[in-house]
Formats: sequence, structure tokens, C-alpha cells
Amino acid sequence: MLREFVEKKHYKFATGAETWQEAVRMSCESLEADGTVNAQYAEEIIRCVEKYGPYIIIMPDVAMPHSQEGSANVNKTAIGFMKLEKPVSFDPGDPEKDATLFFTLAASDSDQHMANMVKLSEMLMTDGVADALKAAHTPEDLLAIQEKYLD
Repeated sequence: MLREFVEKKHYKFATGAETWQEAVRMSCESLEADGTVNAQYAEEIIRCVEKYGPYIIIMPDVAMPHSQEGSANVNKTAIGFMKLEKPVSFDPGDPEKDATLFFTLAASDSDQHMANMVKLSEMLMTDGVADALKAAHTPEDLLAIQEKYLD
């Protein structure tokens, strides 16, 4: 999965974001760059989080920005990765709702979407992977993590 992020250029490394909304927009940039999603997809995710709360935080320090499957703003099914050096808070006062790792899901096909969610979950449950990703700074680091933990 990490190799795919690098090959498709679906990754971003950044210092931080002023707000969680900015972080969501930033997490969509690599998917926008190749037409996987259009620019409205980030705004759709933001509206969903504003409506339903920070449902995209799947574990401490890890966000999975996504909207409903079959969104008109998604052209292909893919996942984008973003790592922030400084965490962004989705719920001030609750550090469990901070995130530095973002896995942005775009789904045009429900079967592929479910397969991606399963692969992502398995990857994050692999001992050492989340900590290694938090220490990553380059696409080469992603490839090294893939080789060490996932191949």
C-alpha cells in the first residue's frame, strides 16, 4: 500500500495546518493532482465532519478523511497519505481527536472501497507501522517502511 502511495504520488509531507479544515484540504491535494478527486471533495468531507463530528479520527493520531461512497466529486478509487509534523486538533481539549497521519479515502466503487479500508486497517494494526509512519519524512521512508513491515 505504501509503495502504491509513492508510485501514484498520493502522498504529502507538511509541517502542520492551522485548522483541521486546512488539514483536510491539504490531505486531498495529492488526489486532486491526478484527477482522482475534484477540488470540491475536500469541502464535502469538511461539511460531513461539521455535521457528524470527528468521525474521521479512527485512532489517536490517525485520521481517515472520507465522504460517502459514490460521491460525484470522486473520479477513481484511491487512498492518499499525508503526514504532519505538528498534530491538528479536531476537538480542542480532547487530545484523542488530534491527528498527524491522514489516509484520505476516495471511493467510486464500493467493493474497491471496502478492500482499501481492510488493507488500511491491516496495515495500521501491524506492530510498528504507525510509529514508523509518524517518524517518516520522505517517500523513501514510506518505501523503507513497506519493505521492513509489510512485504
